[in-house]
Amino acid sequence: MFDWSKIETVLLDMDGTILDLHFDNHFWLEHLPKRYAETAEISLEQAQQYLSSRYQQVEGTISWYCLDYWAEQINMPIVELKQEVQHLIQLRADAHDFLQALKAAGKDIILVTNAHPDSLSLKIERTELDKYFDQLISCHQFGVTKESQLLWQRLQQHLNFDPDKTIFVDDSINILDSAKQFGIKHLLAIANPDSKQPHRQIDEYPYIADYSILLDGIKNSK
Repeated sequence: MFDWSKIETVLLDMDGTILDLHFDNHFWLEHLPKRYAETAEISLEQAQQYLSSRYQQVEGTISWYCLDYWAEQINMPIVELKQEVQHLIQLRADAHDFLQALKAAGKDIILVTNAHPDSLSLKIERTELDKYFDQLISCHQFGVTKESQLLWQRLQQHLNFDPDKTIFVDDSINILDSAKQFGIKHLLAIANPDSKQPHRQIDEYPYIADYSILLDGIKNSK
């Protein structure tokens, strides 16, 4: 699928790419609406409809990913509520061997997530995610998300990576489109970001549902 001997930098999304997206889907679509319904004294369906409309208003922007924004907007303790279901935070089943192979092959492994720093911290605490990476980057430090070309410009200034020798892996087609527009040569989509949902059909990019198919190519690139 890729000539890993020509890849020096590996940029990896977090949720759905390295971690199982089930936690995030459960939190935003089920747990938070449940807690909001209790507080607002409305039905779960009403809470889900209200929150869904609020999500759509800011989807893809830094606000959508900002826990402080949501805590202020709906007057709910988002970080504490996430901790109530933190047992659902886990690595994808295939992520450990993939990350270990990248490290053994001497690749520069960098996490680039739109997630808020507090969310990143909680996930590091639960999974020891930081041990796999050379750098962990929350896009909040740049003030824009991966959907924006400005993010990629600032990220390249920060990391000084060569787009021709870089692979970027994400479960979002919109974000992969943004990386492609910026000029990152190697792009890979994730077909099964949530372990509790069926695999998706992806036509726009090379995709995988299990990192194991990449391991031989990575190991042979040393």
